[in-house]
Amino acid sequence: MASEDIAQLTEALAKTHVGEELSYKGQGLKLDDEQSVEKIVREIDQFRGLRALRLEGNTIGVEAAHAIAKALETHNELECCHWSDMFTGRLRSEIPPALKSLGSALITSGARLTELDLSDNAFGPDGVKGIETLLKSPVCHTLKELRLNNCGMGIGGGIILASALTECYKQSSAMGSPLKLKVFIAGRNRLENDGATALARAFQMIGSLEEVHMPQNGINHPGITALATAMQHNPNLRVLNLNDNTFTKRGAVAMAQALKHLRSIQVVNFGDCLVRTEGAIAIAAALREGLTVIKELNLSFGEITEAAALVLARALKDKPDLKKLDLNGNCLGEYGCEALKEAMESVDKSDVLGSLSDDEGEPDEEEEEDDEDSGAEDEDDEEEEEEEEHNCVNGTKENGKDKGSPAKTNLCSPDLISFFHSPTSEKLFNLGAKRTQLIEQQLDFSDAAKIADFFLQICSVYEEEVEVKQVVLETADTLLRKGFSSPHFQTYLFISSLMVNMGLLKGEKKTKKMGVLPGHLIVLNHCVGQDYFPVDQADVLLIFLSRNGKVLESCSKARDYLKTTLEKKIAA
Repeated sequence: MASEDIAQLTEALAKTHVGEELSYKGQGLKLDDEQSVEKIVREIDQFRGLRALRLEGNTIGVEAAHAIAKALETHNELECCHWSDMFTGRLRSEIPPALKSLGSALITSGARLTELDLSDNAFGPDGVKGIETLLKSPVCHTLKELRLNNCGMGIGGGIILASALTECYKQSSAMGSPLKLKVFIAGRNRLENDGATALARAFQMIGSLEEVHMPQNGINHPGITALATAMQHNPNLRVLNLNDNTFTKRGAVAMAQALKHLRSIQVVNFGDCLVRTEGAIAIAAALREGLTVIKELNLSFGEITEAAALVLARALKDKPDLKKLDLNGNCLGEYGCEALKEAMESVDKSDVLGSLSDDEGEPDEEEEEDDEDSGAEDEDDEEEEEEEEHNCVNGTKENGKDKGSPAKTNLCSPDLISFFHSPTSEKLFNLGAKRTQLIEQQLDFSDAAKIADFFLQICSVYEEEVEVKQVVLETADTLLRKGFSSPHFQTYLFISSLMVNMGLLKGEKKTKKMGVLPGHLIVLNHCVGQDYFPVDQADVLLIFLSRNGKVLESCSKARDYLKTTLEKKIAA
């Protein structure tokens, strides 16, 4: 072969790309029209086996996007579109048509994507509309990773996205290969409750998620609760990052319940989420019952107190894979920080505890903790709480599947209702032999907080007179034995509610402080010594009693007896 022929062949081969990825990442190219992308279009045309196209770190106009799209129409082998940060300086109105062009090209080509990254493109709800058709199409039936971080989608965009993912799942399922999305990233998008709730419904349907990252989205407890329900339907979830949203107690308790079902969870990031002390206790209960392969737990900046932090530390005893625990920025105080370090050392986990340099110090005893929700949502919450109390006090239980179903049955007898509203020893006696049956069959043991209230009502009529003492202790035993043996009884919620009412723990809601009587502690002391009382909950109670025992100074003798009984039970 002549030397000039060899030279021509070499030049031709040099222009033909063979491989998997074509990248223009971070080149800062300003691509406005067809002329500006001639080189890129030519290289796409000549690229054989194009699996991934990187366009991030440039700025692409409508005409340029249309030209690139035309080149992509012949590449059905394309699988990964790394298209983050590619509209810098563009008008928002330019982005949807550019995205539609690129999406249409992928549909025409018959590509099957596994990864789509459009992060750091501030396209808002209209931008989501620009990819809506693409997400619904067969191109995305094979999608494994969807990254939409920092796109400003807002509530509207979140709802559109959820609808598109739902449709994608339904269509792919109908074709015999349901969507199996594994990674979803959508931080900093102002999704709020409605957007998060819509996405939660889609996640629940999809059921294949392994990583979910939704930090900084302004989500409060209704949206967090919806996501918690959805996560339970994704059993292979490994990473859950909801940093910098607002859980409060209700959201934290719901998420703790979800964690118990997630056997593969390795990374939990609830930092800056205001899980608070009651939420931390719920998460500690989840740690005790599961999370066997947990590697990282972030509960920083959550207004968690010393006692709750110690409960968390003890719950980490049997977590051999734990590499990082972040409790920085909470309300431990100087002595609390030292106590936490000692507790972590006692469970051989001192090396995993992160810095506590930003600790907020012990909370002001007079400071009231208010829920972050306000306005109409507060009114809705109050109505919901009133309805729940009415249902519990009157013993009504919903038979319908949905909350608010009209199908309800009155379960409680007038005598039981009367005792609950104004307890006296005489009313307790009047329940007679049916007392045990009423408690076991007619109280709703799925509401642990209300069971705690009922328990304290029983304790309040305690007297040293033999008959009264016997009836009170027998009734308390019946109530707690049934509760702790019930499969849906949330023991940690019972204990935390008990401690709130007794003043050992400051709750989120403003409630009237209960006057603790020696009888409350005497009956509790009796119950703690029984076989049905869980050792792990005795441990929680002892920690809070040891840290906050001064509030029970008026019942110091009964308090000290209770503390001794708790210590013996834990040591046994």
